[in-house]
This record gives sequence, structure tokens and C-alpha cells, in this order.
Amino acid sequence: MNKNKLLFAGGALLTFGAIALLNKNRQIPKGVEAVNDFQKEKYLGKWYEIARFNYRFEKNLSHVTAEYSLNDNGNIEVHNRGFNEKKGKYEDAYGKAKWVKDDHTGELKVSFFGPFYAGYNIIAIDSDYQNALVAGKNRDYLWLLSRNPQMPENIKDEYLKKAELEGFKISDLVWTNQNNLN
Repeated sequence: MNKNKLLFAGGALLTFGAIALLNKNRQIPKGVEAVNDFQKEKYLGKWYEIARFNYRFEKNLSHVTAEYSLNDNGNIEVHNRGFNEKKGKYEDAYGKAKWVKDDHTGELKVSFFGPFYAGYNIIAIDSDYQNALVAGKNRDYLWLLSRNPQMPENIKDEYLKKAELEGFKISDLVWTNQNNLN
């Protein structure tokens, strides 16, 4: 291999490596934007999961909720809870979320396992902070959340259209049972 081909191959390898590293650290799907003018105080509190893509960490869970509270350091404490239908009991997960850019952009990273973080991006929210559409770091993660166990149909339809336009495969959504437990 001559010197020019070797330099070209080395440069290409460095370029592809840099792109891979940047994409690995990316916390939001390419082309998707988190909401701006985000008001963290209005987002705090309890949310009901209306729908999600099927994840192993939420397998067999119904009655899923997420509760967000503000820590003294300005980050968010996360408490997820769901009823495991197979085990017949509630399961809890506690984590923390940090702002990726600033606390006025709905782009966060969340961790339930020590130093490992994943994207948590609010990509749509109504003006009253009653319903939200949340994406993960790529198009394999999506949640519809509401302050109530049921989301109004018009908002659900709006969020599903947005998700589909953003490239999410909405036919893969799992609708969370939020009906009363006996």
C-alpha cells in the first residue's frame, strides 16, 4: 500500500471513529428536537405511563407511574413504579436525571444504574403540563405520559402523529393497563 493510500485509510478511520463516538454519546435521536422553554417546576410530580415500546425492564408491568422531584443540586430524582402481573406485586426503580443542555430544554439523561445514563427527551408537552411525549436516545424508546390514568384521545392522536412523523414505529407501542387493581 503506498503512503497516500495509507494516510487516506488512517484519516477515514479517525473520521468514522469520531462520528461513532459522537453518536454513542448522543442522548436524543438524530433529527428529533426536545421542547424549548421547558419549565421543570411544572413537570415535577406524578405521571402515568399511557404507552411505551416494550422494554425488558418494564416487561409484565401494568399501572406504571413515574414521579419526579427536584434535588438540592438542581437535578431530578426519579421514582418509577409498576405492578408486575406475573409476580403479583409492585416493583420500584429509583434513579436520577441531569440536564444535557440547560434546565429550559426538555433534554435530559437519566440513570438507574450508577454512572450509566440514557436519553430522556420531552419532545412534546401541552401548555398545562398534563400530557407529554418522551423519546429516549434513539427511535427504540418512546413513552406517552399523562397526569391522569387516561390520555384525552385528541392529544393521544396528536402525539402519535408526531411520533410517526419523527420516524418512530408507533405500531410497536404497548398500551399500559391503568385500570384499577382489585
